[in-house]
Amino acid sequence: MSLSTAQSLAWNLAKTLMTITVLIETDGGYAVMPSDEFDGDPDLVVREYDPFTS
Repeated sequence: MSLSTAQSLAWNLAKTLMTITVLIETDGGYAVMPSDEFDGDPDLVVREYDPFTS
């Protein structure tokens, strides 16, 4: 997944689920998931999306 697509998906997912999501970099591109499901290396996190902040 491209970075711009992943960023858009991460924000949309955060707002829809009203949960913090993380955008991570993988060998195959980028991935998005709820932050409470991510248990990998924190250095892989590109950005965190928090729907509760403005």
